[in-house]
Amino acid sequence: MSTHSETNANHAIRSDRRSGTDTKPAFKTTELVAYVLAVLGVLIASAVVDDGVFGAKEAWFYVTLLTIGYMVSRGLAKAGSRDSSDDR
Repeated sequence: MSTHSETNANHAIRSDRRSGTDTKPAFKTTELVAYVLAVLGVLIASAVVDDGVFGAKEAWFYVTLLTIGYMVSRGLAKAGSRDSSDDR
């Protein structure tokens, strides 16, 4: 028979092990929500403003910059994460 303290010690050892990665999937992050809202804001602003200064060309340039920023932020998040294959 095992005692209560042995059971707790075994449980503590098992809970220290990680499975998977430290980062969340992209669709579960607030980064994605902020990115989508920013893109929608840029596209809506370009549709509403009709003075020739902020048109489709500029709007898609800003969307491209937002996309690059989002991809870099996700890359940095994944670069710092550990994978279960790293433990071997």
